[in-house]
Amino acid sequence: MAYIDDPETQRANLSFIRTSMKEPLLSREHEQDLALRWRDKSDERALHELVRSYTRLVISTASRFRNYGLPMGDLVQEGNVGLMQAAARFEPDREVRFSTYATWWIRSAIQDYILRNWSIVRTGTTAAQKSLFFNLRRLRAKINDINAGAMSQDARLKVAKELKVSLQEVESMEVRLGGGDQSLNAPIAEAGDDSWQDFLPDQRPTPDLVVTGLRDSASRSKWLAEALSDLSPRERVIIERRRLVDDGATLEELGRELGVSKERVRQLESRAMNKLRVSMMRNVSSPDELFIED
Repeated sequence: MAYIDDPETQRANLSFIRTSMKEPLLSREHEQDLALRWRDKSDERALHELVRSYTRLVISTASRFRNYGLPMGDLVQEGNVGLMQAAARFEPDREVRFSTYATWWIRSAIQDYILRNWSIVRTGTTAAQKSLFFNLRRLRAKINDINAGAMSQDARLKVAKELKVSLQEVESMEVRLGGGDQSLNAPIAEAGDDSWQDFLPDQRPTPDLVVTGLRDSASRSKWLAEALSDLSPRERVIIERRRLVDDGATLEELGRELGVSKERVRQLESRAMNKLRVSMMRNVSSPDELFIED
């Protein structure tokens, strides 16, 4: 879905772009001086001058991604975040121009924003998927397959080889890019009130299954309580501490607490489990115990 800024927002964006493009270019020496002042003395005026001078780089990078249907102003804003991150991490001692270093941070910030907002379904989570998302159209154009609708198998193989990904990943990304999001509230046809959500299957359990599940759960709880009452106090402590809690105690911990060996705790637990099994099976095999009286 393409986003269209309102006229006021468009005017604000144009004004920002014009102002940014008027900022003077920095010489290598002055850029180095600003970066050193910011790193060594936390000079905010130096930081602001450095960032303002390279906002044009943000605009240039953002313009290359404007065909993804997201507001240009948002792309520039995200690019500015990347620019600030670059300024915070830039090491002037490496003798690399700030523009070279900042380009990676700006592009990364914009691409992450596009991946988060292009669709309500996360489009790319792995490096291979991100590479596919941003390079599939370019590679299709390169192999003259851009206007052929669905990609040919030969074209998919070429893209997979170029980007070093599997054929299945290429096919999956082609499907994702081929269809945009659609509202479930959208009408199916111009005439009629039916919407797409009216035809979605309800995966929730039916009322009779809910009632049956509640009754079965109550029955099992009753049977377990009766089975536990048949155990000795020591056996019951072992079962409750070992089997009826998420983070059960170890045999060694219970042995120290009960004053017996770890092996003795294991034997008591095994005997208690056999008692519980016999008691539960007796209830299950008895038809009168399958339901609880109202």
